[in-house]
Amino acid sequence: MRILITNDDGIYSEGIKILIEKAKKYGEVIVIAPEVEQSAKSHAINIRTAIPVKKVNIFEGVEAYSVDSSPADCVRFALYGLKDNFDIVFSGINRGYNLGEDILYSGTVGAAMEAVLGGKKAIAFSTNPKTFEGSKYFDEVMDYVLKNKLLEKHDLYNINFPKESKGIKHTVQGMTHFDTRFVIEEEGFYQKGEPHFEYEIGKENSDVGSIEEGYISITPLTTDRTKYF
Repeated sequence: MRILITNDDGIYSEGIKILIEKAKKYGEVIVIAPEVEQSAKSHAINIRTAIPVKKVNIFEGVEAYSVDSSPADCVRFALYGLKDNFDIVFSGINRGYNLGEDILYSGTVGAAMEAVLGGKKAIAFSTNPKTFEGSKYFDEVMDYVLKNKLLEKHDLYNINFPKESKGIKHTVQGMTHFDTRFVIEEEGFYQKGEPHFEYEIGKENSDVGSIEEGYISITPLTTDRTKYF
């Protein structure tokens, strides 16, 4: 398969380099990623000003472009600018979990959702905020996804790796229990706080609780925001 790789940490980030090397095992790779970090940009797109795009030669043997806009716009450039016939988006590997309500803010997940809106498959990958060590489970997870034909069941998955894994769990969106605070510093207000994943321990199939307990979390997502009766 032809794999489009993007992220929200920027084209020069460590996580995208890891993902590129691991993805080569599963198909032909093309990279289109933000020029600079775009964390927490969710599904934003730029429709008012020009979007600078340049071809870059930073990954050996891999066609790559940097886009000075959001992760979703990187996917849109592939779809509607290059008109590239990729099969699937791998977004990440994000340094920091995308779990619970953070899924709504995540540029990593936003890029994956844009791919699905464009008729493609997509997987968002995230790991522990302090280390990419969990990426060592990438092949195990991909073997599981392919063996169980998960991409035939759903178009979009959000996968999170703990530092050390006890196994794989199918999960649903939980809650991060983030204690948000606005703190004034010299330049102005900053949003601060800490998540409390431990509150989700024992909650059935919670993605947050599963990560806290040491399991790889695989959550199918949808672009449909309808709350059905």
